[in-house]
Amino acid sequence: QVQLVESGGGLVQTGGSLRLSCAASDRAFRTRTLGWFRQAPGKEREFVAAISWGGGMTDYADSVKGRFTIFRDNAKNTVYLQMNNLKPEDTAVYYCAARTRGSVATHVYEYDYWGQGTQVTVSS
Repeated sequence: QVQLVESGGGLVQTGGSLRLSCAASDRAFRTRTLGWFRQAPGKEREFVAAISWGGGMTDYADSVKGRFTIFRDNAKNTVYLQMNNLKPEDTAVYYCAARTRGSVATHVYEYDYWGQGTQVTVSS
């Protein structure tokens, strides 16, 4: 069973930064594509960013391009999401997800394992 544990969420003002972390208890971590999704109240869960197993390929939602960066440290079994220039519309619960197989993907159904989420709140 793969366990993913997110951390790093919190309250930040508009224009501020946060770095989310997701630690995995999985010996196959370095072979997995990983992603970040978010869900705001009353909305569906949406794709934010994804990174391939080796880190050579990444993908981002248009709404976060140029502001967010996904990267991973396979030696630490951890994936990160650096979020800069945060906006109130970035407020959501952020989830880390992992695929059993396959490269970067943007749909919820393409991911097999999920963390419990971490709250990010951006005040105006």
